[in-house]
Amino acid sequence: MSALARTVFTRRFHVSARRNALSKFSFPAMSPTMTEGGIANWKKKEGETFSAGDVILEIETDKATMDVEAQDDGVIAKIIVGDGSKGVKVGTTIAVMAEEGDDLSGAAAFAAEQPSEAEKPKASESAPKQDAPPTPTSPALTAASEAPKSTSPSGTKDSSSAGEKKELSKGERIFASPIAKKIALEQGIPLAKVKGTGPDGRITREDVEKYKPGSTAAAAPASKAAAAEPEYEDTPVSSMRKVIGQRLLQSKQEIPHYYVTVDIDMGRVNKLREVFNKSLAEKEGGAKLSVNDFITKAAALAMKDVPDVNSAWLGETIRQFKKVDISMAVSTPTGLITPIIKDVGGKGLSAISAESKTLAKKARDGKLQPHEYQGGSFTISNLGMFGVSHFTAIINPPQSAILAIGGVSSTLVPAPQEEKGWEVKHVMKATLSADHRVVDGAVAARWLNAFKSYMENPLTFML
Repeated sequence: MSALARTVFTRRFHVSARRNALSKFSFPAMSPTMTEGGIANWKKKEGETFSAGDVILEIETDKATMDVEAQDDGVIAKIIVGDGSKGVKVGTTIAVMAEEGDDLSGAAAFAAEQPSEAEKPKASESAPKQDAPPTPTSPALTAASEAPKSTSPSGTKDSSSAGEKKELSKGERIFASPIAKKIALEQGIPLAKVKGTGPDGRITREDVEKYKPGSTAAAAPASKAAAAEPEYEDTPVSSMRKVIGQRLLQSKQEIPHYYVTVDIDMGRVNKLREVFNKSLAEKEGGAKLSVNDFITKAAALAMKDVPDVNSAWLGETIRQFKKVDISMAVSTPTGLITPIIKDVGGKGLSAISAESKTLAKKARDGKLQPHEYQGGSFTISNLGMFGVSHFTAIINPPQSAILAIGGVSSTLVPAPQEEKGWEVKHVMKATLSADHRVVDGAVAARWLNAFKSYMENPLTFML
């Protein structure tokens, strides 16, 4: 008996220890300046195990979508903040974790004892009845639990629809993934009538695609349905787009911009580029050089001649950088991002070309790491490939300047040495936007002339 008692005691103690092994998982900061973000989607569902190095979830920052990897082995006991959530504060409890083999029955209660900041507004807005059960539930579960209270004789379907209407009348949020919302908006599907099968009743893409309207909706006249369709489409503002808007507005309001433009003869760059690319094509896997590679290199060389432009306004001080780290503007489906080519002055054209292509691809795939887009001492934005001849760009603070590149156009210019008296040149317009607090007009003109000189004499790159 004593041996059995010891066994029972040991097992009870073990179970107790496992219950205490539950731990909260907080929303992580993916960079030193990050204060909030969004949850794109959970890669692991409730009850799933994971190993160290596995991707648990994808987090949306103001710049990219980033993977969060597990540091140890464990189990997702409870997901508190689900897919598609926006504006989640850093440090907010978003899940409950456990170890493999732990008793997960107490996860919901543990989550209730560890309320996250994101849940507090929901508690105040929902205003539950006094006789409501104390355990927290999602809006989907709330609607399901209230449905039986309906006195409709039509059965379960009528009860569930009544619950959904009750939920909407309260102003409760409908939990659905971003892609589910997009499809529902495009196809005119009311999300309130879609039953979610995701975590905590969240509506997924599959739920929307499988949705079939009820007999009432089917019987509605086609003319009324057509009249009810909106003539516009609202797109939720992503975290990235919101931050872009805030920073560009701040830049235009606070920075005294001015603009300087020059015309650059691209004839020699085009010829040298053609020679280099022909030589690179003979090598296995050789990548072609772009005009942008020459522009990036020329900008770095111009910084050595006029280093005042390679500076940042810090309020009480002006910081002049010793190396030229150039941010290149890349358009992505979610907004503009500026990955950085570090120490451009110390790299050749081939290295610049390879690095810019790699960074651009990672940017479009949303896989940039914070150190690949944070910082930079100067920015280049090139819209020439879109047929734009000339534009002015907004400075990316705390940088003091940004270079806007237009397209190359054939232009007739006077040429007294020619029999015709004129010749055709391939001309590109380059416009420097400068911060007058840091870069005086004469300094900007000197830098732009140095840049023009390098572009029109590209063999000086080799000197």
